[in-house]
Amino acid sequence: MPDLDTREWLLTNGLGSFASGTISDTRTRTYHGWLFAAINPPSERTLLLSHLEASLEVLGGVVGLGTNIWGNGHIEQTGYELLRSFDINPVPKWIWGRDNWQLTRQLVMPYGWEGTRNEELETGKNSSQSPFSHRILIHYRYEGSERAILRLRLLIAERDFHHQQTANSELQFSQLLEQQQVCLQARKFGHFGIPWHLRWTQGNYQPDAVWYWNYRFSEETKRGLGDQEDLYSPGYLIVTLQPGDAVTLEARVGFPNPLLGVLTSETFAQAVEAEQKRLSEIFGWSAGGIRNWRLGTSEEAGEQRAASQKEESLVSPAPCFSASFSVSTPHSLLWQQLLKASDQFIVYRASIAGPTVIAGYHWFSDWARDTLIALPGLMLVPQRFDLAKELLRAFGHYCRHGLIPNAFFDVDNEPFYNSIDAPLWWIETLGLYLQATQDWEFLAEQFPTVQQIHKAFVGGTRYNIQADATDGLIGWDARGVALTWMDVVIGAHPVTPRYGKPVEINGLWYSALCWLSQWAKRLSQLELGEPVRLSKQAQRYAQQAQRVKNSLQKFWNPQLGYLYDTIEPDDRRNFQIRPNAVLALSLQHCGFSRQQGCQILDLATGSLLTPYGLRSLDPGDPEYKGKYEGNQEQRDRAYHQGSVWPWLIGPYIRAWQRFYPQQPLPFDWQPLLDHFLSAACIGSISEIFDGDPPHTPRGAIAQAWSVAEVIRHLK
Repeated sequence: MPDLDTREWLLTNGLGSFASGTISDTRTRTYHGWLFAAINPPSERTLLLSHLEASLEVLGGVVGLGTNIWGNGHIEQTGYELLRSFDINPVPKWIWGRDNWQLTRQLVMPYGWEGTRNEELETGKNSSQSPFSHRILIHYRYEGSERAILRLRLLIAERDFHHQQTANSELQFSQLLEQQQVCLQARKFGHFGIPWHLRWTQGNYQPDAVWYWNYRFSEETKRGLGDQEDLYSPGYLIVTLQPGDAVTLEARVGFPNPLLGVLTSETFAQAVEAEQKRLSEIFGWSAGGIRNWRLGTSEEAGEQRAASQKEESLVSPAPCFSASFSVSTPHSLLWQQLLKASDQFIVYRASIAGPTVIAGYHWFSDWARDTLIALPGLMLVPQRFDLAKELLRAFGHYCRHGLIPNAFFDVDNEPFYNSIDAPLWWIETLGLYLQATQDWEFLAEQFPTVQQIHKAFVGGTRYNIQADATDGLIGWDARGVALTWMDVVIGAHPVTPRYGKPVEINGLWYSALCWLSQWAKRLSQLELGEPVRLSKQAQRYAQQAQRVKNSLQKFWNPQLGYLYDTIEPDDRRNFQIRPNAVLALSLQHCGFSRQQGCQILDLATGSLLTPYGLRSLDPGDPEYKGKYEGNQEQRDRAYHQGSVWPWLIGPYIRAWQRFYPQQPLPFDWQPLLDHFLSAACIGSISEIFDGDPPHTPRGAIAQAWSVAEVIRHLK
């Protein structure tokens, strides 16, 4: 197999729609395509336009610019051999060429809430005058010594983003050709699909219906999932290009609408400028936006990473920058890149008419736990306070039985309440929001929900979640489910069963009680309630917090100098070395002594810390799995049994700064920033890495809390 550059790129539109692919332009995943439209934002993501297969007739010959892997393993690599460079900013750009010609292609996915101000997403407002827009713009520009003919063949689909399309007699596509546009719609099993259309600035379209069979997705093969797809081509566009000529195309969901205006040669540049302006208004950087920089090859980036890893000295958490670029990468540029990455996860959810956070691309939806952990980095650090407030309000609104929904519904269904930590993270994150904003009126608004959570945890709620009357610690007991962040279940069997009293849950519970005491006192002083009653409540919460703090010593394992991971319902202790002990040290209020904290961090540093985050299990444990690979079950069994989680570097840093405030952080940012800038998904951070060196990135290519925790601590 040729050395294809399968690093990935990602575009999003603020509604859950996305486009994604590889630098080599090879589709290696089911999730690669140019228009996955979230028809019910951010859900019902449907592949409509896979790509345009391009060929160029120039100087008497025809060259194919595509690179495809077929079902038999054969790779069509002509296009990759002609690929000269790839840029990611401000939008993905490929340049193919030879000595006497070159063809440039760029893609941009415009922000999907069309015709509104930026702050409307921030405040969750919607109206019939603010339609959703799911579209992508494609721009080609030709340079050469003489005329060329560009041929663009449409490859399309109509399928859920998790599955592949297979040609069959029950799947048909209609097309209606009009002047410089074609309207397309699938018909499956007698039902019409999503209408969409493609339009262009110049060229002649030729209907030529044909199926292309057996595309192979090599990454899905590795993951033991369905890995072959058939794509339909309704026709192709022929464009004659003089040197310096360009052609712009737009694929957009919906029937053609004359009110959209004419597609022109300036449309693409205007869309890029509009996105730069939107980001600059949100984050306060110059309207000029992010400078271009050029990616090195995979080999060059690998050499740079290898060189950086030779340095073994301890460094402070000062920003480090990748050497993989042809221009310097100053702190301001890196910071803009991180903020741009953070914005990709913030989307509008139609079912709650407000904002939410996609946990990761390509396959995740929005999850409360991930959102709340990521919220400080995604919203508080960039001072997107209105957005943070609306998210906290939305979760609080749907609090039931003292539980915060871990996942929202898509239509008229109840949210999913399958998390013990989501309500505690909600309280913790609410506290961080209030620290940043001093928004005490919002506290008064949300305090009844805070009290509802407290009452439910003390008195008991679903999954037998309840404070133990003997020690005040929170436990739960419901077999066949997994309620903490280590949440994989195979069949009816959790891979890492943590029922009983998990250590980080009780760390969160202690911090929550401290918050409650502070808040009741604050509200009584501000007379935002009944002062006498609130003052007495503050005392009761403080007493309860002290009791829980004393009981947290039950987690101390003096033989290891670490915390037990769980105290099981029969009072047995789980002594595995996991990062949950570090989580318990990192919260706003910590119930462990300085000596204990230092011992915990010393062991975690030696056993769990890697250049990309913390392992989920000590490599010396018999259950440790150092590689996240294989089929679904094999991967699930490794997910929390040794895989490195980048988001955990945030809690580690917060704990280190608490217990070793004068000591340099034993973590070098360089490998993780190199990953962000030039590996896996360019401009984002992966969900997990292998526990074993070289710590190959795995899982989702872009994960919200991975990016958020870097933002929270890098600046």
